[in-house]
Amino acid sequence: MPTYMIIIALVSAFVAAYLLVPVAIKIAYRVGAIDQPEKRKVHVQAMPRMGGLAIFIAFLLCMVFIVKVSGPFQGIIYGTVIIFIVGLLDDIFQLSAWIKLIGQIIAAAVAIHFGVVVHFVTNPFDGMLSLGFLSLPITFLWIVGISNAINLIDGLDGLAAGVSSIAASTMGIVALLQGQTMVAIVAFVLVAAILGFLPYNFHPARTFMGDSGSNFLGFTLACLAVTGMAKGAAIISLLMPIVILGIPIFDTCFAIIRRINKKAPIFEPDKDHLHHRLMKIGFSHRSTVLLIYGISAFFGAVAVVLTLLNSPKATLLLALLLLLVIIGADKIGLLTGGKVKVHVRQVKHETLNG
Repeated sequence: MPTYMIIIALVSAFVAAYLLVPVAIKIAYRVGAIDQPEKRKVHVQAMPRMGGLAIFIAFLLCMVFIVKVSGPFQGIIYGTVIIFIVGLLDDIFQLSAWIKLIGQIIAAAVAIHFGVVVHFVTNPFDGMLSLGFLSLPITFLWIVGISNAINLIDGLDGLAAGVSSIAASTMGIVALLQGQTMVAIVAFVLVAAILGFLPYNFHPARTFMGDSGSNFLGFTLACLAVTGMAKGAAIISLLMPIVILGIPIFDTCFAIIRRINKKAPIFEPDKDHLHHRLMKIGFSHRSTVLLIYGISAFFGAVAVVLTLLNSPKATLLLALLLLLVIIGADKIGLLTGGKVKVHVRQVKHETLNG
């Protein structure tokens, strides 16, 4: 594809999203897609939650014009339409969790039908391992899991959009390094569409992306990860997307561990996600989001470095990264949901000196 066409596609995605957000806000008020404040949420006033409509339309229009709609990309397009519609209905009518899950499963099934499938995982001792009959269930879990993971971190203004744009940017860079040009272009188009939405969503937000946006982003990122990276070098299999999407994945895993420790239902929402814990330490709304952006960018940088290493060295780096994540999560109470250790020491220090 000529460079000028790629530039046109990127600019078009950004401009289209930017111009469509005000339209989406008006539609949200008309159809009642309004997010009301409640105990477990951070915002204090009613907020329209259909901003994802702008991202979706901008991305889809560019996809249709720049991508040959066949194979895995056909599955991604059809799947995003399904999962977006389900999310949009949820933004308006508040669907049950089971209906949303069924919609996610159907979208994942469509993508898988057109070839979005994980066939291999990394062998830590070098090479790759075939998943065989486990390919389909693992792909299902991956797509549905990431779709929900992005939704879980959508708790602060600009958080899910910014983290998703960083993840998509990293996927684009890694895909280029692996010779997956079309996947890289699609990833960068997604980034452009998100950036067109972000000015309206960054704190103080004028609109939320809603479930229609977060599920769409999660689904698209999950499918791009499979399409672009499961065909690369030995280390570029399931581990690479896990690193790139480290923030939503680890936050979701820690939430499950935390709720098991508390003997609470796994799907019961709480206010102990990463962004909640950072705000309890004392970070402001804006600084919390920027800090998580920085962590996400760090994960992205690690992912790029992994593409340059052989499997044994990459495995060692991943082990060190995992250790760092666990220590950090324990420090701020992500695993238990208890008191923030850093905060407690700060209070004691201030008391002794005050």
